[in-house]
Amino acid sequence: MTNDERCLPKVSVIVPVYNGEADLPALISCLLAQSYPAEAVEYLLVDNGSCDRTAVIIQEAVSQNKSLHYLQEVNIQSSYAARNAGIRAAQGQIIVFTDADCRPQQNWLELLIIPFNKPSIGIVVGEIIALPGKTLLEKHAERHQVLSQQHTLAHPFCPYGQTANLAMRRQILEKVGLFRPYLTTGGDADICWRIQQQTDWELDFVPTAIVKHRHRSTLTEYASQWRRYGCSNRYLYELHGVDLMMELTTRQYFHRLSRWLLKELPVNSIKAIANKTPSIDIVGTPIGLFGAWTRAAGQREAQLPDEAREIARLDYDSSSLDKDQPKE
Repeated sequence: MTNDERCLPKVSVIVPVYNGEADLPALISCLLAQSYPAEAVEYLLVDNGSCDRTAVIIQEAVSQNKSLHYLQEVNIQSSYAARNAGIRAAQGQIIVFTDADCRPQQNWLELLIIPFNKPSIGIVVGEIIALPGKTLLEKHAERHQVLSQQHTLAHPFCPYGQTANLAMRRQILEKVGLFRPYLTTGGDADICWRIQQQTDWELDFVPTAIVKHRHRSTLTEYASQWRRYGCSNRYLYELHGVDLMMELTTRQYFHRLSRWLLKELPVNSIKAIANKTPSIDIVGTPIGLFGAWTRAAGQREAQLPDEAREIARLDYDSSSLDKDQPKE
């Protein structure tokens, strides 16, 4: 290990996993291919009560590489509770988050850590781009950069980064607390906002620190995703007073569908045939309206549980969540 490598901060990468057997082999391969020195990083894969082969896959990988660690969070079914379990077990000065359905690029971690050389930086956000998709829904999400951090960084209330590609100093969490463990969505915004509201730590964005994300491929998955976004709106309204999303009226839905049918559909069809626009633009409007409708339904129907207001702390007794313990 060189002198430069010895000066690098110790990094803990935390990945919550629930029934992730389809994604784990590719994810683990991407983690182990990182250019950041292996001696300075640990990868904590937290099984959140999976009922597929997640545990077997992770433990097999752990047995072959000392940088990987298997943890469990079986008491609370929430990705934020799983992330908290990872934080409590983490040894790093910098805590980094990504997800099982992400594919961090080889220099992702190296680039994401650089801004922490500036003492005022407490949160660093990397970019999220789409993995190439085959279905209309995947192509629509890619075309509109649905998960780009540039959307969340431009939030009118306060910028934040999504936990698919987010890093922060561990010492901050000692002050503001961890994720709200019973929250099921919106926790990434909540923790970033608490940090910025309660401390002087600054946020930085590194668009070249990229993870690629697998978008939803079925209508059921797509509807669930956008309904969850609506729930997040409601929860953040309750927790932070964020403005709720304005819902479209029946008249507005009808107007936009009519405009699509009479104008956009024929025009974009001609452009697509002439290779002047992607073919996904032909059906972009109805897909977008379906997403808006399911998001509005989620916002309208969501109710924040009282327990979701609880903020976890680092001094929690996590003896049952020790690294590399197999599921009983």
